[in-house]
Amino acid sequence: MEGNWRILFSHVCSTSFLLLWIFVGLNVVEVVGSQQGIPLSVVKLWASAFGGEIKSISAKYSGSQLLQKKYKEFEKSVRVEEIDGMKVVKNLAVKMEEMFRRKAEATRRLVEAAEEAHHQHEENPDLQYEYFNAVLINEVDEEGNNVELGGEFLLEPNYHFNNLSVNLSLSVVQVPTNMYNKDPDIVNGVYWSEALNKVFVDNYERDPTLIWQYFGSAKGFFRQYPGVKWHPDEHGVIGFDCRNRKWYIQAATSPKDVVILVDVSGSMKGLRLTIARQTVSSILDTLGDDDFFNIIAYNQEIHYVEPCLNGTLVRADRTNKDHFREHLDKLFAKGIGLLGEALTEAFMILSDFNQTGRGSVCSQAIMLVTDGATEMYDDVFEKYNWPERKVRLFPYLIGRESAFADNLKWMACANKGYFSQISTLADVQENVMRYLHVMSRPKVIDHEHDTVWTEAYVDSALNDKSGPTLTTTVAMPVFSTKNETKNQGILLGVVGTDIPLQELMKLIPKHMLGIHGYVFAITNNGYILIHPDLRPLYQEGQKRRKPNYSSVDLSEVEWEDKDGILRNAMVNRRTGTFSMEVKKTVDRGRRVLKMHNDYYYTDIKGTPFSVGVALSRGHGKYFFRGNVSLEAGLRDLEQPDVALADEWTYCNIEEEHEHRHLTQIQAIKLFMTGRRPHLKCDRELIQEVLFDAVVTAPLEAYWTGLALNKSENSDKGVEIAFLGTRTGLSRTNLFVPVDQLSNRDFLTAEDKEGVFNADHFPLWYKRAAEQVPGTFVYSIPFSTALENKSVVLASTAIQLLDDRKSPIVAAVGIQMKLEYFQKKFWTACRQCTALDGKCSISCDNEDINCYLIDNNGFILVTEEQSQTGLFFGEVEGAVMNKLLQMGSFKRITLYDYQALCREYAGSSDSARTLSDVSVQQTAFRGREVKDIYNLWFTTSTAAYRSRGKTMMVPCDTEYPAFVSERTIKETTGNIECDGCIRSFVIQQIPSSNLFMVVVDNKCDCSSAPPVTMDPIEIIYILSSLKCERLKYQKDRKKPESCHPFHPEENAMECGSATRFSSPLAAALLPLITATISR
Repeated sequence: MEGNWRILFSHVCSTSFLLLWIFVGLNVVEVVGSQQGIPLSVVKLWASAFGGEIKSISAKYSGSQLLQKKYKEFEKSVRVEEIDGMKVVKNLAVKMEEMFRRKAEATRRLVEAAEEAHHQHEENPDLQYEYFNAVLINEVDEEGNNVELGGEFLLEPNYHFNNLSVNLSLSVVQVPTNMYNKDPDIVNGVYWSEALNKVFVDNYERDPTLIWQYFGSAKGFFRQYPGVKWHPDEHGVIGFDCRNRKWYIQAATSPKDVVILVDVSGSMKGLRLTIARQTVSSILDTLGDDDFFNIIAYNQEIHYVEPCLNGTLVRADRTNKDHFREHLDKLFAKGIGLLGEALTEAFMILSDFNQTGRGSVCSQAIMLVTDGATEMYDDVFEKYNWPERKVRLFPYLIGRESAFADNLKWMACANKGYFSQISTLADVQENVMRYLHVMSRPKVIDHEHDTVWTEAYVDSALNDKSGPTLTTTVAMPVFSTKNETKNQGILLGVVGTDIPLQELMKLIPKHMLGIHGYVFAITNNGYILIHPDLRPLYQEGQKRRKPNYSSVDLSEVEWEDKDGILRNAMVNRRTGTFSMEVKKTVDRGRRVLKMHNDYYYTDIKGTPFSVGVALSRGHGKYFFRGNVSLEAGLRDLEQPDVALADEWTYCNIEEEHEHRHLTQIQAIKLFMTGRRPHLKCDRELIQEVLFDAVVTAPLEAYWTGLALNKSENSDKGVEIAFLGTRTGLSRTNLFVPVDQLSNRDFLTAEDKEGVFNADHFPLWYKRAAEQVPGTFVYSIPFSTALENKSVVLASTAIQLLDDRKSPIVAAVGIQMKLEYFQKKFWTACRQCTALDGKCSISCDNEDINCYLIDNNGFILVTEEQSQTGLFFGEVEGAVMNKLLQMGSFKRITLYDYQALCREYAGSSDSARTLSDVSVQQTAFRGREVKDIYNLWFTTSTAAYRSRGKTMMVPCDTEYPAFVSERTIKETTGNIECDGCIRSFVIQQIPSSNLFMVVVDNKCDCSSAPPVTMDPIEIIYILSSLKCERLKYQKDRKKPESCHPFHPEENAMECGSATRFSSPLAAALLPLITATISR
């Protein structure tokens, strides 16, 4: 159903564009029996001549025939096996489970040390203690002396910690800017938590793959190991508060259903309403993906902040919270406040929603944000909450007046909540945080150290020099174990350690997954932990996080699974298989590969995660094993032209400090020769990489011979020859000096899609694998074309056997200058069959335009250099439309549910309607669609840029990709443009993915609309659709642990911002005591 919502607007847009074109009067039809067109025989001659020449060059300099011959020589000695996907995923799950278990054990040791240190400590309000403050270390005053809480702190760069300068012997303490460094509570906490330093170091020595370890105190300070210097922002502020982080909140509390009541009566005008909005926003910050909520504003009436969510709760994910924040700005104060009706509504929602089983089915709370309550509403509590008191009440009194404080505190105490008074904006965060400690009491009293795992996130606490890194955190709560505080349920804080998801990627047996295969993992909420199509960042001057990067659902990347079968099975931690046809984009979303994937999935025990493996049918399901002598393999592996995939794990050199200086090839040699038998290496992968090293070794001598032959490549048109194998081994040879390369980034770490990575094979390898064996695939790399590095890549796949079950064992190719490539094309186009040498047609004539395009419609050669790299439909819209009509090319519709749209000031979704096409278009152009790679910009950008500030907002888009029909080798066509007939010929270039297109230039068809690849934003216009999307909840697996309340809990600890007046306290105490004793 959700898929139907997403495509509704796009289909309407497409229909509108078609009707508009018809109304304009441009008629593009095939004209039967028209005038003599472009001679097909001549174009065929040109295509044949160019195809033969360019294949000869590609085969010669790549050495493809030699490599094919060498693999053939081993054909009878190798063993082809079908990959057992279920076995692969189960083995991988066991490895991931073991890695996660080690991290959890390190965290548990920190919990034990922290609780013991606190148990032995006696609080001393006068304690003076100098500690290393993360901001002040190594800072000096005007006289050159160390500042207080600074001191000399040794820092050394460390590769394992992203080349940051760290101290591996000590931790540092960060205190939020709005807190006092020497507050007695902080000084005491810092003092006893010094005991964690020894455990931090011990954990790191036991498991050298650990990175950041830390303790977040309930008092607000943050102890981090290894020690590192923190830097304030340009305003001198560090806004980081560990208690506001998801890992802290998840570990401290159980999942919860929350209704937030906001008083919008007349007395809340001005500053009070501003503070109230900030209070609600801060409460939303404390809610996570396992929580559910709604917000109700009340005066004399009940107003749901989002009217369509009347009487229900929604998951507290980033999208929903941001949606509600937008509505908070629309609140205004008037009338009188009828709190009784609002409380009744809140209790009824929580009761009804809990009975559906769709919420947290755990803790429940009402957050009351108001400037007063004239009575205590005990009749409401009597009816809906007593005696069980399953719903906690947390009143926040806004303003300095305390006239109603007694009533509100009584309500908190009588309902196991906590009362706070917020007088200024600066008070908001600290007061909101207090409710977390109350919600954590049952867990503390139960002494349940639940292990929690967060979704993938980029931690912004530190400014990594190497850029943002996706991380998950394992965290556990730390409790006071002192007998005198047991029933108070005192939470001391939370300990945690980060796990870079790159560590998970290192466990993936990439060589067993085939060229298009991949591994992915999701959380209990269906959010992606790892997936090759997850794009958490976008580029705009610097790497920046997308607003909703941490809550990308599996259904948003595996969107062909319309019914959510795969997603729901994994969320519910099942083990099984699934199969579907998919459209996978490559080359930064511009090209598409259609394939059939088989999925295998299972759960990762001890975590809320599930892992899956996707294998593409055909060559992707087969693997072969070869064998060579160890001596020969090591000899050829150590050749200078050999490299191994940086992100593949042949040997795990990270697990022991003594091995970190080794390269993968050095580690392989030490392991295979028995000199380092304790190295953890993948013997099976190593055996196969040694085999590939031996088979590909002759190419080194072959390429060297070509380079030394002065008569070869005299114009230096061919720059690089390269190969890659299924085991991540690559060889390269330069035919020109490095400083003369047209594209120096190719085959380097800068060229992300051109090298072996943890989650994909190189682009030139993947595309070659889908070509007909023996043919070459040619392309201009998009990443380089934008920077005017004019090169063409040619690559071809090497098959082991001549049948369908043959795995692709390698791919070889060359990089050549674009100018050299184009020169060969124009030379071929000057040939003709006329005996007198006078050709009837030539690409030099002004009457025709000649193009060379690839199988996805991108231009490689054209007379207009500025058109190189563009999509053919943008230049020749009428011809491209004709090719689509005739079936020479197919349009494939794709969806991007991770896109960003640039929203301009003044644009408004509310102006969009389905019935008015022109209004709809105007609304659409108010946004510029942009994906992670800055690929697509609408033509209306300049017109709207002057209107004011812009911001990037998450959006869904639909966009086309185009693929040629392989069975159509040649075709001719005629187009009628305003009574003039324009002819064209398209002819496939033999042994390639290229097509020559020759177009008659006598007719002007510029009035025909271009065919573009611009994405269209999918706008959910009708209010009913928007509402259904908000209410729609995907399957999720609830956390197994739940601690809503405890009979020994001391509910009298219910607020300290104000005191009861003596007369009222005397009157109310018996009632409170009686209520609490029920």
